[in-house]
Order: sequence, then structure tokens, then C-alpha cells
Amino acid sequence: MQKRLVLIFSLCFIGLGFSQERTKGFSLKEAINFAIKNNYNAKTAQNNVLAAKEKKWETTTIGLPKVSAKVDYQNWLKQQISLLPAEITGGPAGTFVPVTFGTKQNINAAITLNQLIFDGSYIVGLQSAKTYLNISKQAKEKTALTIREAVINAYGNVLIAEKSIEILKRNLKTLTKTFSDTEKIYKNGLTEEEDVEQLQITLTTVKNQLNKTIRLREIGYKMLNISMGNLIDEEIVLTDNLESLIIENIDLSLMSKTFNVANHIDYKIAENNKEGNRLLVLLERSKALPSLRAFVNYGYAGNSNSFDFFNSNQTWYNSSLLGLSLKIPIFSSFERRSRTRQAQFEHNNADIMLLETKEKLNLQTASSKSDYKFSIEQYQAAKQNLELAQRIERKQRVKFFEGVSTSFELSQAQNQLYTQQQNYVQSMLDVIAKKAALENALNIPIK
Repeated sequence: MQKRLVLIFSLCFIGLGFSQERTKGFSLKEAINFAIKNNYNAKTAQNNVLAAKEKKWETTTIGLPKVSAKVDYQNWLKQQISLLPAEITGGPAGTFVPVTFGTKQNINAAITLNQLIFDGSYIVGLQSAKTYLNISKQAKEKTALTIREAVINAYGNVLIAEKSIEILKRNLKTLTKTFSDTEKIYKNGLTEEEDVEQLQITLTTVKNQLNKTIRLREIGYKMLNISMGNLIDEEIVLTDNLESLIIENIDLSLMSKTFNVANHIDYKIAENNKEGNRLLVLLERSKALPSLRAFVNYGYAGNSNSFDFFNSNQTWYNSSLLGLSLKIPIFSSFERRSRTRQAQFEHNNADIMLLETKEKLNLQTASSKSDYKFSIEQYQAAKQNLELAQRIERKQRVKFFEGVSTSFELSQAQNQLYTQQQNYVQSMLDVIAKKAALENALNIPIK
């Protein structure tokens, strides 16, 4: 019996352990770090970087030696007939004798080495491959910054829902007691039915709002899971709360942080876009240059009327060839000139876009600093207003039960309190979200 109890308790603890393993806890920082590795877009960006590295090597191999081998086997099912003048064999003039040349079967085997000696487009291609790799790396960095902001917003939305549910449940508890007490007073004939009905309306509204917020919390968790790269139904626990995040996210030193536009990822991407278009101009120009290639070939040929090529008596004839191939563009009916000019116009446009990006980033930084400062001011004001609304609602509730205030005035105070509660919670989220936007605008790297 004792052994059986030990076994049962052991199984219970094992089951509890598995249950705890299935539910993962994440602070905001942990959620961001997890998303940087597991988010769907992050994985795609990483694969794009790896593909760009392979593309760079592929381009490099164009100028490296290439070795190829070839084996050709031919079997004439019906040999081709050639006609020779009959005079050769002593026949009458003007007639022909049908003859066949060569053996019925033959094999040719050869190995060839090809080497590019000079090609202007190859040189440009090497530079383009390097630029393409840089673009992929920068796209990955940009993706990581975007993921960070998305996770912060999704994490904050869940905390908002959790906080709202906590507040609504507290409101519902207080309101239910007020409604119950008022109903008892009405039954004793000490208040009007309208007072009960007014509280009934408010009570129903709060219940509906609570149910809606619970559903929004479920959606919020699903959105956070997607942002992190989890399955949408993954069970996770958020270990941070709004109060602690607010303390961490109020950082006025960001307002005085110097912004260097040249270090911003969007500016670097625009610079690489310009560089890519410059290389396209060089590529079109390089097509007017000659290209030179070399090759060396070595092979064997065997001939026989039957398939006995593996016989030791088979005679093989070897051959070797060294060659150069020089290609010189002479006249393209101005096609190359037209393509070069098009590439030059694209390069000019990239230069204009680079300047536009610089100005937009400066504006975005100034705007983000303003929004962040305003969000902090709004939070502080909402906190003050909430404290005032709470005092007003308590006073009105006391006055209502003392008979010196109407149910309408109590309802107004309650609705004002609920509005200020929502404003306060939303202002907390705004601080967190605006700071994330400012960090992206200032291009603050992910730690």
C-alpha cells in the first residue's frame, strides 16, 4: 500500500513537471530575444543572408577554372553513304561509286579546362555580389528592429488586457455590492426604482466590457505568439507587469541623445541602393569592353566495327588542343548607350532618394521625441486624473447612500472613473510603444 502511494505521488509530480514545462514564462526582454531567433520573418531574413553568401561565391566562381569531361559513343545502325567518282576505281567517267567511310562504332572521350582571362562584367559582378550581401545583412538588421517594436506592442497589449480585466473585476465587485444594497433600500421603500434601474444599466455595461476584454486578451496572446514565432495556441506567461515596465520605459535621457543619420539602418539601405545602381551603370559600360577566354583540351578516340573497346588490342588515338577566344563588341546600334543612360538615370534617382531618406529620418526622430515626451506627460496627467476620479466616485457613492445625491450623479461619477481608468491604462501602453518607436528612430541597437 505504501509503495502504491509513493508511485501515485511520483506520477503526480512528474505530470506537474511536464505541465510546468509546457508553460513558458517570458519577460519583455526575453520575449524580444526569443522573437529575434524564432520569428518567421527573422528566419527568412537569416536564410536570405545565407543565400546571398552563396550567391557571392557563385559569382566568384565565374572567374575560376572550370573542368569538364565528355564521352561520346556512336553506333551507326545504317552507315551513311558517300558517292565518289567512278574514275577512281577505273569506272566510266560521269558515274559514281557508293562507299562508306569509317567504322560502324566509335568512342570519343575528352577533358577540357576553361579559364576566364578578362571580362569587365565579371569585375563588376564581384562588386555587386558584395553589395547584395550587405543589403541582405542590413535587411536582417532592419527586420530585427521591426520585430522588437512588434513584440513590445504585442506584449504591451496583453498586459493592457490583463490590467483592464483586473480593474473591471474590481469595478464589477464594487458595483455589484452597490446595486445589491440599493435594491434592498428600494424594497424597504427608501429609494426610487429609477435608482436601481440606473445601476442595473451600469452593471450590465461593465459585465459586457469585461467579457469583451477577456476575449481581446485571448487574441492578444495569439498575436504575441505570432510575433515571437510561436504557434498561436502556445501557452505562455508574461512575467513583467505594466507598473515595472513603465518605470523602465520612462527615460528622458533619450530626448537629448544625438542622432547620427549616417548610422541609421534605413540610411545605410538607401546608400546601398545607390551603390547598386552605380554598379549597374558600370555593368552596362563594361559590356563595351572585349572579353578573353582560354581553354585546353585533351582526349582519346577509338574506332571499331564491333563493340570491343575494352579489348587490349583496341587502338586509341589521342589529341590535344589549346585555344583562345577573344570577343570584341563593335557596334550595337546604340543599344548599349541607351541601356547605360537608363542605368545612369536610375542612379540619379537613387541619389535623390538618399537625400529624401536623410530628411525623413531627421523628421521622424524629431517627431518620435515629441510623441514620446507627450506620452509621458499624458501618463502623468492620466495618473492624476484617475486619483481625482476615484475620490469623486467614492464621495458620490457615500452621498448617494446618505440620500443627498441622485443615482444619475453617481452614474456620472462611475462612468467618469471608468473612462479615467481606461485612459490611465492606455497611457501606460503609449509610453512603452512610443519609446519603442523612438528607439527605432534613433537606431538604438538591440541589446
